[in-house]
Amino acid sequence: QVKVQCQKGIPASLRARCWPLLCGASNRMKQHENLYKALDEQPALQSWVDVIERDLDRQFPFHEMFQSKDGHGQRGLFRVLKAYTQYQPEDGYCQAQGPVAAVLLMNMPAQAFWCLVQISEQYLPGYYSPLLEGVLFDAAMLTWVLKKTCPAAHKHLQNHGVEPLMFATDWLMCLFTRHLPFNTLLRVWDLFFCYGVRVLLQVAAVLVRRVLGRAEQRKQCQGQMETLERLRGLCSGLFLYSSGILNSFCVVVGHAVFLGCKLSAIMFGWVAYVKITSTWMQGLKVCGSR
Repeated sequence: QVKVQCQKGIPASLRARCWPLLCGASNRMKQHENLYKALDEQPALQSWVDVIERDLDRQFPFHEMFQSKDGHGQRGLFRVLKAYTQYQPEDGYCQAQGPVAAVLLMNMPAQAFWCLVQISEQYLPGYYSPLLEGVLFDAAMLTWVLKKTCPAAHKHLQNHGVEPLMFATDWLMCLFTRHLPFNTLLRVWDLFFCYGVRVLLQVAAVLVRRVLGRAEQRKQCQGQMETLERLRGLCSGLFLYSSGILNSFCVVVGHAVFLGCKLSAIMFGWVAYVKITSTWMQGLKVCGSR
């Protein structure tokens, strides 16, 4: 029933309760009740503070919550991002976390920090680390997804030397916050919190198919630059088709066989690998400090 409701769309009045429950942020918050407050009160490294402050007014600049430099929106965003750099000092701050945290603050200001932690650790491990291991892996997985779901578009990309890393990195790392109409974005996030990272790959495949799915569309993209330009500029056209494209997302996610058991198994193995590698690296640092 939960999955069915997520496919239909979580009511706006319930998102602030449902998203933290779906992603496990509510439990993390209960387990570490005063941790965010302690992190918020601690001074952060000035180098991270400077970078975060420089990015604050770039997040949804036309939204009333983030228009004022001294408003509660930008202040709240700074506190969440600064606290994360102290919670995960090895990773620090990644620019792609800014718009993600901003969307969380719009919907659930009290639990935005712990939702960001769950997204970074459980849903997208390795996405915001210095080496971006998770993004590299999922970009490779997107190649496989495109080959299985839209082979004509996949062949076009191959013929023109276009790799998913060239156009989908920002899609995946920002969870499409910069590329989808806002109402559509919220529906995609409903699915993401329910099904996990495979939703991002499915949405990316739908977008590629919308841009390059028809023969006449591919003929208009005669080279690498033309193809990339069309893919990177797709968001302007999506506003005209937000209802139709949202239906495409929901239909795709509704088919359990879309990616099959193989993708689920690979993704599960990757999460385990990242956790083991992270623990191993922390052990090396401890040994080195001794």
